[in-house]
Parts: sequence; C-alpha cells; structure tokens
Amino acid sequence: MSNNPSFVLRKVEDVAYEERPIPEIKDDEVLVAVKKTGICGSDVHYLVAGRIGQFIVEKPMVLGHESAGVVTKVGPKVKHLKVGDRVAMEPGATCRVCDDCKRGRYELCPEIIFAATPPYDGTLARYYPIPADLCYKLPDNLTLEDGAMMEPLSVAVHAVANIGQLRANQSVVVFGAGPVGLLCMAVARALGASRVVAVDIVPSRLEFARTYAATETYTPPKLEQGESRLAYSERNAKAMMQQLKIEERGPSGIDLVVDASGAEVSIQTGIHIAKHGGTFIQLGMGQAEVTIPVTTLLIKEVNFKGSFRYGPGDYQLAIALVSQGKIDLKPLVTHRFSFDQAIQAFQTTRAGKSEDGKPVIKAVISGPDVDPNDPL
Repeated sequence: MSNNPSFVLRKVEDVAYEERPIPEIKDDEVLVAVKKTGICGSDVHYLVAGRIGQFIVEKPMVLGHESAGVVTKVGPKVKHLKVGDRVAMEPGATCRVCDDCKRGRYELCPEIIFAATPPYDGTLARYYPIPADLCYKLPDNLTLEDGAMMEPLSVAVHAVANIGQLRANQSVVVFGAGPVGLLCMAVARALGASRVVAVDIVPSRLEFARTYAATETYTPPKLEQGESRLAYSERNAKAMMQQLKIEERGPSGIDLVVDASGAEVSIQTGIHIAKHGGTFIQLGMGQAEVTIPVTTLLIKEVNFKGSFRYGPGDYQLAIALVSQGKIDLKPLVTHRFSFDQAIQAFQTTRAGKSEDGKPVIKAVISGPDVDPNDPL
C-alpha cells in the first residue's frame, strides 16, 4: 500500500493519526513494514510530560521504538537481507566514527538517532527506514511479536550479561518487577544464576515474578512516620537480609543487584544488600538526583555502574536465548491492540490495567491492517 499512517505525539497529552510520506532509504538501509510494536514507559512519559531529561518534544514526533516487521525494500549495498525477511529492529542508529562507537560502546554515541527520542520519529507507522545492520533476522520458531519484545529483552541482556557480567551460580536481586525487571530476572535465570530475588511493593507483580523467573520474592515494609529515606533503607536491607538469609560476604551474599525501578529507596537498599566486592547496576530511570549511602558503597568496594539501552551483541544474545527456549516472552504480553486502537493502548498502559481490571505487563500494538491476535 502507498500510504504511511503514523501515530504522532503533537504535544503533551495530544496524539493523532497522520499520513506521512513513505520514507526513502539510503544505500545501506532497508524499509521495514512494521507489524508489531510494544509500548515502553518512555513512550508514555513523553505523552504525559513531553520530555525525559534533556530530550524535549518540541515538534510532532511519531511514537514507538520496540518493533519488528517485514523487509519491503532493500538498499543496493545491503547483502544479508532480502524483501520478505522477518526482522527485529534495533532502533538506534549511531555515527560509527566517534570514540565510543569505535571502542565498541556505541550505545554512548553522542550522535545516536534513536527512534521516538526527540527530535527523531519512532516506529508506530506502516513503514520505518533503518540501517540494515540494525535488523536481525528472526528464526522460524519466533514470531514478530517475539521480535518486538527483543528491544526490552536487549535492555535486560545489556544490564545483566554485558554491564553486570553475571556468571553461572551467582546470586541476583532485581528491584522492580515491571517488564524490564522481569526480563532481567529471566536473563539471570537463563545464564545460570543460582538465586534470583524479585523486590516490589505490588503483590500481584511479585506473584507473577515468582511464576515467571524469580526463585524468591520480597515485599518491603512501609515507611514509618518521621523516618528518613536513608534510615528506612537501612532498616529495609536488614529485614531483607534476615528474612532471605543473605550474608554480607561469601556464597550466601548477593553478587549482582539490578535496580529496574528508579526509586531512591530501592537504590539505597540495593547498595546495602550487595555483597562486599559485588556489583550494582542502575537501570531504572526515576528522579534525576538521589541520595546514596556513599560510605557503604566505598567500604564494600561495590562496583556501581549505569546501564543504558544496549550495545554490541545484546540483540543477538537476546534472540538466541528466546529461540533456544531459555526465555519465554509470551507470558509478558498481556494486552494486544490494533493500530487504530493505539490511543486506547496508551491509556491502558498508563493506567496499569485494562477496563476489565487485568494488570498490564506489556501492551503490543499491531501495524496497520494487521490482526492484533495474530502474533505473525
């Protein structure tokens, strides 16, 4: 079809469908007919707030970046893809020549063109142009819905396997049992973690986490009246260590802590429960500034690292883990919508549940003229 309907954020709380020109592609690009797109928290945040940090929506922008589709056009320099190939799409095109790109840390590229990050358009359209090397062919046993989920899974792979350097038989705690937190747990289990503890304040999320990938769960106590956050976090960490028999050192210690919540008290608690010489990964985005127990961090020589998006090898490992049956993505997709239901999809994700009360883990929007109930 010649039209290119697109789901556009015009300004805060203002979205609409627009007809956009079908994109032209460069010699090293392909044009993908987008079939499945997951809704990310960042998409919702741009809708509600119009910005994330220094990224500010100043002109209309197509939303969406967790996508998979079918190649419909191939640039003359592209050799490894052909029309009809089913692909997962890595939505960040980098400059290839800066120091970060050349040292294999391309996620840090200052010139990255990332889908649905202002000022660049996203993937919630019929067509999306993309460098061919950022498209990963899906094995026959994976659906395009699986392909769309490779984006958040690659975020988890990057945090746990790449930045966190998890090894088999190590112990992991993940704060936040949302989609990315759950995927971090799944990656940890797939890579042979002996213990995966899920921490959240929502009981239903912990129940799901235990059935999905966690070996244990922990519900933090409530903040007491007049209690500082630092005092609460220290109390919380002691209670958690006592309840779960976590030690500060040795085989009963926590090798890797991943915060996928962004909550200040989770970050503070995580530093307290990490073993001496352990690793803490900050993955969740919350407040721009938080207070941490820095002396504890120092004395324990905790390796405190940030994890941002994904880098070399992360998509490939994500696809391999799913295609080999080590991670099952299907239970995470709780809600499916057609393209003309995109507004409803965003409202449902924002509310955290659909009108029937069913909690949202991941909502997926199908491309134009695609049946939402067909995973393709």
